[in-house]
Amino acid sequence: MNKYFGAIIIPVLALGILSSCGGGDDKDHGGSEAKGGVYLGGVVRLNEVENIKSIFPISINDQVSFHLAAQVYEGLVKFNQVDLSLMPAVATRWDVSADQTEYIFHLRQGVVFHDDPCFPEGKGRLVTANDFKFIFDKLCVSDPVNNLFDYTFKDRVAGANECFDASKSGKKIGCSGVKVLNDSTLSIKLAHSDPSFMNILAMPCGYVYPQEAFAKYGADMRTKTCGTGPFVVETVKEGEVIIMKKNPNYWGVDANENKLPYLDGIKWNFIREKQAEVLEFKRGNLDMIYRIPVVMFHELMGDLEHAKERKSEFNILNSTALNTNYYGYNCMSPIFSKKEVRQAFNYAIDRQKIADFTLQGEVNPANYGIVPYSEAFEKAGYDYKMVGGYNYDPDKARELLKQAGYPGGKGFPKLTLEINPGGADRNVLTAEVIQRMLKENLNVEVEINTVPFAEHIENVQTAKIDFFRYAWIADYPDPETFLALFNGENVPATLQEKSFTNFARYKSKRFDSLYNAARFVSDKAQRFKMLSEAEKVMVEDAPIMPIYYDENFRLEHLNVRNLPENSMNYMDLTTTYLIPLDKMKKK
Repeated sequence: MNKYFGAIIIPVLALGILSSCGGGDDKDHGGSEAKGGVYLGGVVRLNEVENIKSIFPISINDQVSFHLAAQVYEGLVKFNQVDLSLMPAVATRWDVSADQTEYIFHLRQGVVFHDDPCFPEGKGRLVTANDFKFIFDKLCVSDPVNNLFDYTFKDRVAGANECFDASKSGKKIGCSGVKVLNDSTLSIKLAHSDPSFMNILAMPCGYVYPQEAFAKYGADMRTKTCGTGPFVVETVKEGEVIIMKKNPNYWGVDANENKLPYLDGIKWNFIREKQAEVLEFKRGNLDMIYRIPVVMFHELMGDLEHAKERKSEFNILNSTALNTNYYGYNCMSPIFSKKEVRQAFNYAIDRQKIADFTLQGEVNPANYGIVPYSEAFEKAGYDYKMVGGYNYDPDKARELLKQAGYPGGKGFPKLTLEINPGGADRNVLTAEVIQRMLKENLNVEVEINTVPFAEHIENVQTAKIDFFRYAWIADYPDPETFLALFNGENVPATLQEKSFTNFARYKSKRFDSLYNAARFVSDKAQRFKMLSEAEKVMVEDAPIMPIYYDENFRLEHLNVRNLPENSMNYMDLTTTYLIPLDKMKKK
């Protein structure tokens, strides 16, 4: 059931759920009109249903933390919020060698770090190329807080692997491939040409922060922030609220020479339950929410065919998401080391039924492995038909379980499926349905254990749980970002060590050969073909159970501007603004 609504406006009169177009306190909803018709001032009020894990750049591996960090930090480049293309950030331009193995970045003049007690007299200093050398050297050091090395600089940047290996024995040699040419010029030398490298730099691993902040705060940089971005963290009450204020020293200006950002600040709430979140939106206390509870989906979406013809009071924006929800297996555990067991579980669940009935058509069934269907990917050469997937076939599932040594489920141990709550009913509903399907079709008993998200990530990375719920949102618009999860070279030697990316601890020489070879290929069609061949191998080995591909649904009040939806749910509030409510009432 594929749904492509684009940006849709849903009428309040049909739903009867809002009393005003924005609600809340007018003083928070925009100020004076500036050149170009934008408005300056106001505070956008947003919500996250999970707490942050860490907003220290090299620790970020969840979307909540990414949402917040992207407003505070910047790198050399960043994504365009509209189409996810790359655009300059702290670097104004870059040169690439003929063989595409060396990048020379020219830094923007006048970029300063946020004012912070880590600096003399608390005044932020100018950013130089040495700051990027520092953060990239930190990325290439073995450290419990460093989650990003494995699928960013590892095997990509010259000297990165050597720097990481040396750090394990306490040596500090720095990454030889990153060189400071002068205060405003940085060189990065790659081990080989890599078409994904610029995308990697837009990830949190490329966010610049000062050495002084790291020296002062250390591990406390989990919440103590100091970047160059448009907003500064002012208040942190974990699990309750995080308040950001406008960075008065931000370098950005718009085409009309208005100083950026337009907003005075951002208030991040942490309301855990989605229905409570929707209620706050209806009351006008939140300006935008995303993801709609299953039980409220049709009430809020209304009659899509006739929505455009009637008066509206808020916007619903929709895009197909580059986001796959799946259950993972610890492939090194006694039970799930057997491929037949993993395949049996995949054949035993009815994905279409889960998508259509359990989740009320809010998602699409995961029929193509881990990489969500994307028309752009397919046109560029990604072969979804070759990759294949798992159809619902209980008889085949039972036969595979029998081959694994468990005829009729006899002797199969009781399993624990660990999930995180996710703020809504989707995770629990899906788990309960799959629990029943595995019992009915395989006679396998599954107990569901729900734990907070931060604890869940820790349990998955440390192999404390063998059967777990997870979701992966693209770090950049490319199939590679999903397949990086299965690179066997990133599996630690023992179960006691954290596996930061390959959560399933899956190893396949054939997969690794295809996946790693694709990274050397500059021709996009050829590279995508090789990546789809790699995924075919992975799908047949079944280290995970893909369940559904997400759809992004975002509710925004009509006075919110320049906060577009995209397939990665990437948010950059640099140019977001609010039209004052009294101005809205006059329109």
